[in-house]
Amino acid sequence: MIDFKRLKDDFHLPEGVTYLDGNSLGPLPKTAAARMAAVMQAEWGDMLITGWNRAGWMDQPRRLGDRIARLIGAEPGHVVLGDTLSIKVYQALAAALALRPDRKVILSDTGNFPSDLYMAEGLIRTLDRGHELRVVAPDKVSDHITDEVAATLLTEVDYRTGHLHNMAQLTEKAHNSGALAIWDLAHSAGAIPVDLQGCSADFAVGCTYKYLNGGPGAPAFIYVAPRYADRVDPALSGWLGHAAPFAFDPRYQPGPGIERMRVGTPPVLAMAALEAALDIWDRVEMDAVRARSIALSQRFIERVERACPTLTLASPRDPENRGSQVSFRFEHGFAAMQACIAQGVIGDFRAPDIMRFGITPLYLDEADIDRAAAVLAKVMAEKQWENAEFQQQGRVT
Repeated sequence: MIDFKRLKDDFHLPEGVTYLDGNSLGPLPKTAAARMAAVMQAEWGDMLITGWNRAGWMDQPRRLGDRIARLIGAEPGHVVLGDTLSIKVYQALAAALALRPDRKVILSDTGNFPSDLYMAEGLIRTLDRGHELRVVAPDKVSDHITDEVAATLLTEVDYRTGHLHNMAQLTEKAHNSGALAIWDLAHSAGAIPVDLQGCSADFAVGCTYKYLNGGPGAPAFIYVAPRYADRVDPALSGWLGHAAPFAFDPRYQPGPGIERMRVGTPPVLAMAALEAALDIWDRVEMDAVRARSIALSQRFIERVERACPTLTLASPRDPENRGSQVSFRFEHGFAAMQACIAQGVIGDFRAPDIMRFGITPLYLDEADIDRAAAVLAKVMAEKQWENAEFQQQGRVT
């Protein structure tokens, strides 16, 4: 049995803060600063460039990839880290389209994160081969998987509402229609159990700075199913995806398997922080995390709905159809969230009217949930969103 109280002690949580924004940025693992300092001093400082071999920096993207693979149901040796999530989306989509050259439709949905759609639009312009990005309502995706579709590009958990796609069913539908399935796990990895192998997913991508607590700017990951690992043609043929980068061959030759999906130099310091976070995740089973997440989210919904009748639940009421977040709609949601933050309850806002609360069992408990609901109720009862100080928007909401 997981000792969640002990896990909470592994994170730095500022005094007086109840943190429900781990679905945007996970808090600092207490060991991360020391781990980064050790890499800076004992490795970068003392080893200098020899650290690429002596400290294993070059192999780190694969090592950490295998640790993440356990959390997302991927086969060992088929996940690698590096670059940003947008770059990994671009890579996966380009590879999928190359595997289905006679099909021109990329199917996504209106709940997908805009960056994924932007990358698809950019790739379509670059290829200039008549591809189309078709975007439909989340509940209509299955109806639009036809023999025109080259690939589905879906985020498993809707970043605004927390709506959870059925990965197994949609992947099977895609395959039955001859399409490939690409899954963005940005709000899944570390939040819900994922079974890429069991669902026969073709590609998956995700970030590590949200539920996995890798820190701001932590590297993204990409998964390629074994059946395609040695066949995909990397659209971003980076130096470290070369079969022999230090041969300095002027012609690109893709590396074996998942190695070919590497692009740029690994962010060694960022991976050190992620490694500290994964030491915590190595002690966790996702089924237990999911069960506790559902219990905490149900508790939050019940308390908020009882005390805040003017808020409308935007997330699916059935927890089986919801990721590890709870969202409410409110016309003045931005200002109301700023009022909560001013009182030490941190969630976030997504336009046009979504107040989001991440449910992260590794460092949230019942007392946190109750305090968050109570503060939100006070904000709503006193109409604190009307205060001018809470209506000023910064660049990040």
